[in-house]
Amino acid sequence: MSENGKDFDPVLVGFLCNWCSYRAADLAGMSRLGYPPNLRDIRIMCTGRMDPAWVLHALRNGADGVLILGCHPGECHYVEGNYKAIRRINLLKRTLKQLGVEDERVQLHWASASEGVQFAEIVQRATDQVRALGPLNWKRNLQDSSDLAAAAGAHLAHEGA
Repeated sequence: MSENGKDFDPVLVGFLCNWCSYRAADLAGMSRLGYPPNLRDIRIMCTGRMDPAWVLHALRNGADGVLILGCHPGECHYVEGNYKAIRRINLLKRTLKQLGVEDERVQLHWASASEGVQFAEIVQRATDQVRALGPLNWKRNLQDSSDLAAAAGAHLAHEGA
């Protein structure tokens, strides 16, 4: 497919909570719910353990967008993991904005194990939003992608992530 307009097929990396969102993805698949196959999901134990460097790595290495999906706030299996994720992702998005990355490219959502329909809707909506933005092309736009990771890491450390 061409990389312009509606023909652009974005690559999304998803970090999914083992206890809720990964199971919602499983339910969506077992229920044969239709959603774009653009998501490359990675199971993590908790969104609170999601390292912002993983998002930077995904974007730097070809992802056009990243989804982080976890348990609903107040329902984390590790008590406060999702609140920690909210703080980290907000700091990361501020950093990414300074680097010219649109907010819609990195999204944090909630889907419990029984919300397969909601999971499919989130993936569809995120795919549509990233498709409208077009390819990220960080590698082409930056002289040295290692400088990006160093700059973002320093900014996150300064902000207290």
